[in-house]
Amino acid sequence: LVSQFGGFVQLCFLFLTFLDFHGVFRYPVGKGVMYLRIRKLLLSMIGGGILAFGLYNIHSISGVTEGGALGLTLLLEHWLGLSPAWSGLLINVSCYAFGFRTLGRSFLCWSALSGGSFSLFYRIFEQFPRVWPGLAGMPLLAAFLGALFVGVGVGLCVRAGGAPTGDDALAMSLCRRFHVPIERVYLTTDLTVLALSLTYLPPSRIAYSLLTVTLSGKIIGLIQRWGNS
Repeated sequence: LVSQFGGFVQLCFLFLTFLDFHGVFRYPVGKGVMYLRIRKLLLSMIGGGILAFGLYNIHSISGVTEGGALGLTLLLEHWLGLSPAWSGLLINVSCYAFGFRTLGRSFLCWSALSGGSFSLFYRIFEQFPRVWPGLAGMPLLAAFLGALFVGVGVGLCVRAGGAPTGDDALAMSLCRRFHVPIERVYLTTDLTVLALSLTYLPPSRIAYSLLTVTLSGKIIGLIQRWGNS
């Protein structure tokens, strides 16, 4: 695992260097270029790792699900046995491909890096037992902790310029195509996935899920504004 992780880091540097050489990232000319690249790389990877840790150790066992692409991966894991490490990657690729024309190449590239980090770290965490198995019987605590990990993880990735899931790409694309406020798109996708989650979760757990979705969204917004300040 250590050797695979080291190879992944080297591949990320080569990938970003290639993209920068071809002008995908519009950095200003100066000695801060490498610092910005490394900073965004670290934020994307750390954010993806935090998100994977929370999803594997909290959401996947507590019955407190997420909306959007994250909740859909848990839904597919329950009914089809698909690991979020693979289903999340497939969903993200589909959403990014759908919104490619409206989002720009730079956003898609950083999002691909964040999504790849999430899948890699989730696969690593799957090799170990869960840290807090007792959370399965404490849905309220799981809702708060899950929101914290999801909010911080996604927030760091967004601050780096991308997103670990395809929610942002899909929401921005639908907003542009149908001329509706983007917050309505997010709310619609979250409520749709939570409604489908009623097929395997009791209504009381969905109430906790609504709490998680609301709190994680607030945390993402706070981290995004802090990064832009």
